[in-house]
Amino acid sequence: MNDGPEAWDDNRGGRYGRGSASAQPESARVMRQVRRGPAAPPGQGGYGGVPRQPSYADGGYDAGYDGGYSNGQVYGRPGGGIPGDPDDRYAGRYAPDWRRRFKWTALTLVTVLIVTLVGTYFWADSKLNRDVDLSTVIDRPEKGEGTNYLIVGSDSREGLSGDQKKKLHTGSAEGKRTDSMMILHTGDNGPTLISLPRDSNVTIPKFQGSESGKIRAAMGANKLNAAYSIDGPTLLVRTVEFNTGLHIDHYVEIGFAGFANIVDAVGGVEMDIPQDIKDTKSGADFKKGKQTLNGEEALAFVRTRYALAGSDLDRTKNQQKFLSALANQVATPSTVLNPFKLYPTMGAGLDSLIVDKDMSLFDLADMFWAMKGVSGGEGKSMNMPISGSAGNGNLQWDMPKVKQLVNELKNDEKVTVSGN
Repeated sequence: MNDGPEAWDDNRGGRYGRGSASAQPESARVMRQVRRGPAAPPGQGGYGGVPRQPSYADGGYDAGYDGGYSNGQVYGRPGGGIPGDPDDRYAGRYAPDWRRRFKWTALTLVTVLIVTLVGTYFWADSKLNRDVDLSTVIDRPEKGEGTNYLIVGSDSREGLSGDQKKKLHTGSAEGKRTDSMMILHTGDNGPTLISLPRDSNVTIPKFQGSESGKIRAAMGANKLNAAYSIDGPTLLVRTVEFNTGLHIDHYVEIGFAGFANIVDAVGGVEMDIPQDIKDTKSGADFKKGKQTLNGEEALAFVRTRYALAGSDLDRTKNQQKFLSALANQVATPSTVLNPFKLYPTMGAGLDSLIVDKDMSLFDLADMFWAMKGVSGGEGKSMNMPISGSAGNGNLQWDMPKVKQLVNELKNDEKVTVSGN
C-alpha cells in the first residue's frame, strides 16, 4: 500500500496531488483550450497503455471535434458565413430587394392616381347641366379663330329657401333674368373679357322658339337682357351674335345660390374694394380696402348698382374683377391639390352651372384658366364700347369700335380697342 502522497507514481505529472512549497498562494492558472492529441501507441503513455487524454493547448478545439463552432458557423446556414456578407451564397435569401419594392410601390401609386383621375372626371362630367341647345340658334355668323364663351349671371332664385332669399337680398320675383353678361375670348394672344351692359340698346331679331320650334318675328330695339326674359339662353345667344357678328361657341350660366356656394366652398375671395359701398337693395356694406368676401358678401358686391356713380358700367367692372379673382382662387395649388377643398368647390360649381350641350370639362377648365389669366395681367378686361344713350334711355354701342373689336377677336389678334 501507499503510505502517502510521496508514494504516488511520478508518471502522473509533476504537480498532480502536490501543493506549493511557497507560503504565498499560487497565482491563478490559465485554462488552456483542449486539443485532441494523437492516440498513444500500445503500452505507452499514462496509466499503462490507456490512450492519451486531450491536452490543453493554444489554438482552440480541433475542427474535427467541435463540428464547426469555432469558425463562426450559424445554425441554418450550412458552410458558415455572416449575414449580409456579399460572399455568402445564402445572403440573397435574406437581404430585401429594394429595387423591386420601389418598382411595385411606384406602380401601385400610379394605378391609384389614374383610377382617381378617371373616376373624378366621370363624376364631374355627370354633374354638368347641359340644358342649352345652341343648334336651335338660326342664321349664325361664321366661326372665327379662338373660342368665345358667353358667361351669364342670372337672378334665378331656384333652390333658395325663404330665409336664404332674405339673407342674400334676392327678393322673391318669379322666373329669372340676366343680371350680368360677358363674352370671354380665348386664343393665342391672351384672353379678353368683355362685359355687355344689360341696358345695352340692341335689336332682337327673328328667332326660333326654344320650345315651340317656330320662327318668331323680330322685336326691334330693346334692352339686351330682355332677350333672355323672352325666350331664355338661345334667344340671348341669337341676339348677341346678330348685334356683334361674333360666333358664340359655348354658353355658361350661374344663378344666385350657385354663385354664393362656390365662393363659400373655396373659402372666400380676397378683393380690394375700390370705395366705401353701402347699398340696401343688394345688401352691400363695405369699407374701402382689401378684405375677404364670403358667399353672401360676394353676391352683394357683384349686384351693387345704385351705390356706384357709373351705375351699370361700374358694376360690370366690379363683376369682371371679382370673377377673375374667383377663378384665380379656384386655380391655386391650395385648392387644386387639396381634395378636401377641391371636391366641395367642384361639386358646388358644377351643380350650379347651366351649359350648352357641347361643353366639355376641358372647355370649362379652359374658361377658368382664361379668367385667371385676365386677373394675372396676361389678358384684358373691358366694357363694350359705348357712345352714349339711345332715345329710350338705353346705352348705345359705339358701332365703329365694336366692329373693329369683333374683327380682332375673329382673327384672334391682339385687342387694341378700349371700352368704357
